[in-house]
Amino acid sequence: VQLQAYGGGLVQAGGSLRLSCATSRRTTSNNGMGWFRQAPGKEREFIATIDWRGTNTYYADSVKGRFTISRDNAKNTVYLQMNNLKPEDTAVYYCAAALSSSTSADETRYRYWGQGTQVTVSS
Repeated sequence: VQLQAYGGGLVQAGGSLRLSCATSRRTTSNNGMGWFRQAPGKEREFIATIDWRGTNTYYADSVKGRFTISRDNAKNTVYLQMNNLKPEDTAVYYCAAALSSSTSADETRYRYWGQGTQVTVSS
């Protein structure tokens, strides 16, 4: 069971990045998926979630309208498109596979976690 998040980097405020989470088919073919982030000195927080079919999504208020979660099950990949980035978006971003096939903002509902990818937004 493997999840690998990548695509992070350094970007100026107002810029965009797209994160990808490559997964093994066994991990994610019927799982809801989520993105979380953890800034220095802060607890990990929920960002976005998508159900196994990709038809239902849910976002944290802090990123709603700026971030978009999507998935391509044929490629076993989940994406997080991040637009209009702000310095407060600076964090390590993690992808995770849920216990169920539906969306969830509760990190205790996630079974598998990938290693994070660093996103740094400069002002």
